[in-house]
Amino acid sequence: MNSLSNLLSLPNVVLDVEANGKREALQRAAAVFAGSSRMGEPQILECLMAREQLGSTGLGKGVAIPHGRLRGLKRAAAAILRLKDPIEFGAPDGQPVRLLVSLLVPENATQQHLQVLSELAQMLSEPSMREQLETITQPAVLLAMVAAWEPIRPAA
Repeated sequence: MNSLSNLLSLPNVVLDVEANGKREALQRAAAVFAGSSRMGEPQILECLMAREQLGSTGLGKGVAIPHGRLRGLKRAAAAILRLKDPIEFGAPDGQPVRLLVSLLVPENATQQHLQVLSELAQMLSEPSMREQLETITQPAVLLAMVAAWEPIRPAA
């Protein structure tokens, strides 16, 4: 099992999201998180925007990982949003982004934050995984595929 699957629930997998730019895409992600937590949408958006100001979370190949640590959050959460149309996100390869895998963790959960980000980067670097995330049409199927993915872990 991977760390992401413990943080991702079906209501947080949203396909064909309409967004006309990075801020609007982050607003959509904040709305998804607000619907599944006790945190307010403005606070979540501010957290995600503050992280983007440090540098784009666009990875390349059409993928971004907007994330942040949020004061007052009790439990880490993840969301996957697939945009209806790709948007400019400041990715290093210059390609627009269509897939956002977003993560929020409690302010002091540094180790968990780094572990999940590491696994996400590994998962999203696999071309077959990205292709499936781009083409699956049902949120439940996408969630099951993410849950079944196994990271490569170093030998102890």
